[in-house]
Amino acid sequence: MLRPLRNSLRLARLAYTLARHDALFPLEVMGVAPGIVALARLVRRRGDRRRPGERLTAAFSQMGPSFIKFGQALSTRADLLSEQVALDLGQLVDHLQPFSGAEAKRTIELELGKPISDLFMRFDEVPVAAASIAQVHYAETIAGEKVAVKVLRPGIEAAFARDLDLFYWLAGLVEVARPQYRRLKPVETVRAFAEVTRTEMDLRMEAAAAQELGENFADDPGYRTPRIYWDLSARRVMTMERIEGIPIGERERLLAAGHDVNEVLRKSAEAFFYQVFRDGFFHGDMHGGNAFVEASGAIVPVDFGIMGRVDADTRGYLAELLIAFLRRDYRAVAEVQFRAGFVPLDQSVELFAQACRSIGEPIFGKPSNQISIGRLLAQLLRVTERFEMAAQPQLLLLQKTMLMAEGMGTKLNPEVNIWELARPLIEDWMRRHFGPRARIERAVAEALEGARRVPRLLRTLESLAEGERHRAAAPARWAAWRPTWSGALAALALLAAALAWWR
Repeated sequence: MLRPLRNSLRLARLAYTLARHDALFPLEVMGVAPGIVALARLVRRRGDRRRPGERLTAAFSQMGPSFIKFGQALSTRADLLSEQVALDLGQLVDHLQPFSGAEAKRTIELELGKPISDLFMRFDEVPVAAASIAQVHYAETIAGEKVAVKVLRPGIEAAFARDLDLFYWLAGLVEVARPQYRRLKPVETVRAFAEVTRTEMDLRMEAAAAQELGENFADDPGYRTPRIYWDLSARRVMTMERIEGIPIGERERLLAAGHDVNEVLRKSAEAFFYQVFRDGFFHGDMHGGNAFVEASGAIVPVDFGIMGRVDADTRGYLAELLIAFLRRDYRAVAEVQFRAGFVPLDQSVELFAQACRSIGEPIFGKPSNQISIGRLLAQLLRVTERFEMAAQPQLLLLQKTMLMAEGMGTKLNPEVNIWELARPLIEDWMRRHFGPRARIERAVAEALEGARRVPRLLRTLESLAEGERHRAAAPARWAAWRPTWSGALAALALLAAALAWWR
């Protein structure tokens, strides 16, 4: 009983903030809590000439860390809002006022069990960066090594838990009030967001992700990750090597330092391809400030709180989809969606191919440097309702990362398309994994696996047969025990009657 009341009050505060920014439209579209929305309209600030998405972005920024993160997640859901609103939400900046250096040191000492002076030779109390979940301080270890220390915000876990409860409640209301939105899986979308944020708030998980990504590129001199100091890391603290380099999004500085931006772009495109298609493990927050170019030309990513995983089947689907779009083979695009089970079989392949052409041609009719696969995928989501496609929450992070990769590539060289740079790698990967030889190898592997399962299957059948024999003998045993059970039930009934009379 308390939860609906508590969340109704939170929803009222949310509606008030949205109204003050003239951004009530998400609640109006969802059709939940119409009474609260009607009251919020009374305080709506009208006359704001900004786009709806810009007004919503401003409201989310005001509402704090959870809403900033959730707004960034929604920036991939053009199917829920609109393409322009989604693009505007993609501009949400994850910067907040820093908390005090004294508070950061207190957290470090509690987590690592030692005073700061025993852990670091020097610790800068003024942070170099402050985001919604954590902030970063520069320091030097006792051995004199330069490091960056990431510290979680005080009370951030409890704040996110409260807001997540509201998000789940709202998603549940949407599924009940608007059945047509169930195919968009609002509850599952919130669940995926919750999983990402829970991982992001355990800095041991971030440290492990950084190390795993680094191991995947151990043989690549052009891409590496910072060293993790495990003895100076815990759940709410992470210490890693300080990176000396130029942010990859600062093109003029890269040029001034003598870097070839086309080579940087090539390395970035290849690294993104290898992460998604080779390893199925990718950096999910790759904006221009989250990677640095060292003097050697090597690219070093940072901030590993948001990482994504893609299984082998999904990788194959993505590769086929991307190649089909780049070749402008819309029949193939449609068939990929049907084979993946994303479109119901009772829909028309021809009509779906026509819809894909209607969104692909306006994009591919432009110069190659203006082609946006991220924008194309966003528009593809806009046709989901007509063809009853189910949303795929597991792909949302990848879609967001694709948009970020495109944006970073455009900053480096607006004349080059990163997907054209990655296309030879994708086609080669497709030949090796989906060509005739690969299909034969998979068929042999599946046959061998089937053969290995035969003994286990036989043992299971024997167990089932033995169970059936026991069940066949059960009636006789039950008949022998029935008087005893009947007597016990009668005794319980008498006892209950006696207790009732006694009262």
